[in-house]
Amino acid sequence: MADSVASVTPPTMAAMLLTGHGGVEKLEYRQDVATPKPQAGQVLVQVTATAKNNTDRKAREGLYPTKDKGDVTSFAMGGEPTLTFPRIQGADVAGHIVAVGEGVDASRIGERGLLDFNLYADDRRDINLTPDYYGHGADGGYAEYIAVPSDQFHHVPNTDLHDAELAAMGMCSYQTAYHMMTSASIAAGERVLVSGASGGVGTALIQLCRVVGAIPYAVSQPDKADALLALGAEAVIDRGDLPTFVDRVLATTNGQPIDAVMDLVGGDMTNLFIDTMIVDMQHRKSYPRLSIAGASGGNLSEMMWTRIYLYQVQIFGVSHGTREEAEQLIAWIRNGDLKPVLHAAFKLSELHDAERYFVNRDSNYLGKIVIVPDSQWQTHGVPFALNAP
Repeated sequence: MADSVASVTPPTMAAMLLTGHGGVEKLEYRQDVATPKPQAGQVLVQVTATAKNNTDRKAREGLYPTKDKGDVTSFAMGGEPTLTFPRIQGADVAGHIVAVGEGVDASRIGERGLLDFNLYADDRRDINLTPDYYGHGADGGYAEYIAVPSDQFHHVPNTDLHDAELAAMGMCSYQTAYHMMTSASIAAGERVLVSGASGGVGTALIQLCRVVGAIPYAVSQPDKADALLALGAEAVIDRGDLPTFVDRVLATTNGQPIDAVMDLVGGDMTNLFIDTMIVDMQHRKSYPRLSIAGASGGNLSEMMWTRIYLYQVQIFGVSHGTREEAEQLIAWIRNGDLKPVLHAAFKLSELHDAERYFVNRDSNYLGKIVIVPDSQWQTHGVPFALNAP
């Protein structure tokens, strides 16, 4: 098998290597990286697009402290740290199978698909207690090729989806969003407040709420309201003017409490989000629920625990998801129930520019940025370039 792989793939490839914790200067573009070979049970994927996620930046900068708030570190939920250098980042990989390892049917060669980005510790389908992922504990998609388990590279033949659009629907955002909802047992008819609504997880949450029949209320900037309403938001609440935030949310819901909050912000907003749920408790039909999967507004929140336990607020910390959830998402993508929200594409060699743009993005930003290998740019990147007509 190794000989046949070598005959159809080059011995080296272009890739962006993360060489240590720090700024974008720690990302080094190389064109002499050894092309991976598929091992038993794996497929070799020629990468056509990989969506950028905030976790790439946070892992690079070492912003995952779990004990000392000042630690510069990556998370190590399985015990030992798995982020070693150099590392190829990029979790949400779309591409085409060009070779297979032992035990994988060769008929899969040529399939276009999307990667379930998780590095699962076992075969359990309903739980994932030690989350790790491609681009962190193993090399990811900021490269021309990647070798991954065959059962985690899901065939998505939809001809109406470009590869860049498929990458924009990657599991890092969509599976995180769905796991936030399943953890909180979101049901049809429930009012769900979505913070950070214009980002990758936020836009996924809006769509997923509609798929399951829940009613999403988006927290974002007013100039993004039209796009978020078109995506499925019931209403868009301006995140500004914090003293009036709760009143404005309740005015939007005609005084009805929010049933659950999907929190991607943290910081000072967390208490306000809880306030939107604990009004009119005698008429609620379920416990107030807060799922949190991000802290873009700050890693520390001050709250009174008496408010949590007396109002019986259920809090769910969410990181990644399960095999079952990934397979459900793929089914919805194949059926056209979920739509890509693609903001722009950047060349792999210009990842520094993409990182800076992501951090300093303007008010027009909505959805995902994807990174396209230079060798694939003409076909898969040009139509979605930042300044494309």
